[in-house]
Amino acid sequence: MKSVLSLLTVLLLCTSSAYSEAAESKYRVVDSIEIDKVPSWFPVGFCLLTHGDQQYVAYYNEKHQMIAAQRGLDERTWQKAELPSKVGWDSHNYITMCVDSRGDIHLAGNMHCVPLIYFRTQTPGDATTFQREAMTGKQENRCTYPRFLKDADGNLLFMYRNGGSGNGRRFYNAYNVEKKTWSKFLDGPLFDGDGKRNAYPIGPKKMKDGLFHVVWVWRDTPDCATNHHLSYARSRDLKNWTTAGGKPVTLPLTLEQTELCIDPVPPKGGIINGCQRLAFDSKGRPMVSYHKLDENGHMQIYVTRFEDGKWQGRAITKWKKNVHFSGGGAMPFIGIRISGLTKHAPGVLAITYRHRDYGRGKVLVDEGTFQPLKSNAVDAGKQPETLHGITTSEYPSGLLEPTIDFEGIRVKLSGDSGRTKEPKVKYVLHWETLDANRDRPRKPPLPPASTLKLLKLQRR
Repeated sequence: MKSVLSLLTVLLLCTSSAYSEAAESKYRVVDSIEIDKVPSWFPVGFCLLTHGDQQYVAYYNEKHQMIAAQRGLDERTWQKAELPSKVGWDSHNYITMCVDSRGDIHLAGNMHCVPLIYFRTQTPGDATTFQREAMTGKQENRCTYPRFLKDADGNLLFMYRNGGSGNGRRFYNAYNVEKKTWSKFLDGPLFDGDGKRNAYPIGPKKMKDGLFHVVWVWRDTPDCATNHHLSYARSRDLKNWTTAGGKPVTLPLTLEQTELCIDPVPPKGGIINGCQRLAFDSKGRPMVSYHKLDENGHMQIYVTRFEDGKWQGRAITKWKKNVHFSGGGAMPFIGIRISGLTKHAPGVLAITYRHRDYGRGKVLVDEGTFQPLKSNAVDAGKQPETLHGITTSEYPSGLLEPTIDFEGIRVKLSGDSGRTKEPKVKYVLHWETLDANRDRPRKPPLPPASTLKLLKLQRR
């Protein structure tokens, strides 16, 4: 590939957009359907869900009102329902959806330390019949980070944090499809910071080995600089958990369980929640990439792997600059951002980065030793991203170029949380927005509202 990959961020922002074709692109836009006008003055996550012959979108319109929209795959018009929830300026307040085995749609969102906001359709598959519902009514008064997932048997679960940054616990609810009721999946939380900290996990995610894997950091306060202690656990059923070596551990998972620690990075040690990325090598061994300060106070990329009974790794960069970050709220670019490890060639892994002093680039490492083979920096303004399994060099080139003429505007893409039966087809949501502003209102002038579009991409 001629160009170097960059990071898939939590919010999936990128630097370019429109629809001209590039000779090297592997996907072309075969359809574009407008949905609504949406805020461009702050980023927040929307949800696209394709299920059977229906497509659903949950988003906030330009008045910040939560909207659920639906169309048949052979239709171009949307049926819309206004839901009784309105977002402020908080970039944490994304929306998520899923479909259960009976066809009811579940929707949750607009939560950052507030009582649970959850809706379910009263008629299966009909987004105009959403009604707000309760779940268990326990530990659901200060909810953030909603996520629907399936357990090992395919049953619907709902994961969320109750409490605030620095003092929150992660809970799981289980859904009974026949009774349409929720109950607690675990007797207590999965993670517990004993009122002194909270966990920021990536996952749990079920991988090819049939196990659920989760990697996390602890944080002591709302200040993102207080992240520390990179950790890992795995489970076959989300109820019984072990270390990377298979040693059982009791729930809840806590900081005191030192056998779960990958790297005891201290507070203000240069690690931030969300930078930790889990991957697996050709032998199925877990690998984690992250950034932290080295012994000289310089920011470096580190990779580690569980082998021979312990986590072993190294720094793969030799940078001579510090990256200091701190503060609360949804953070804009802090000065460093990295991807997870991906296969570049047989025996060679790649990791991409964005650094405020060194630009964007890619580091190649030997899979067996993690010895760096090559570091390649490029023009930050021309560096492509990896979005929803497609690198931006595979998208039509104009797709990622913003059309709103306002400083700082970027294109935001959101992938499909469902699946389509159409071969070689991907659907994505496309709109334009400014970067995060620590969840604070911006002063005028503001950019005009953006047009939210559904794009149908077809592989060549």
